[in-house]
Amino acid sequence: MIKVVYEVVPHDGGWAYRLGGVYSEAFPTHAEALEAARIVAAEQQVGGDSAEISWQDENGKWHEEYAEGGDRPETEVVDGQWKDRTAEASQGIGN
Repeated sequence: MIKVVYEVVPHDGGWAYRLGGVYSEAFPTHAEALEAARIVAAEQQVGGDSAEISWQDENGKWHEEYAEGGDRPETEVVDGQWKDRTAEASQGIGN
């Protein structure tokens, strides 16, 4: 099973969620970006009808494939702000 990980990170003067090297729109606050990432991750879990889909990879190349409606990836939202704070605490930064 595929796992899709959305990471909330600072971006373009605000906050965004990122999948691989692709960023969402910028949100004014961390909380808004985190909520948007959680919504997108939850939507990934909803099955639908099987269909032909098009998607763009990290190099900008478009692909077409047949997607089974019930074949849904596992999803996770990683809070980049929380991760940074954890790293700082473990290194004694800011104490």
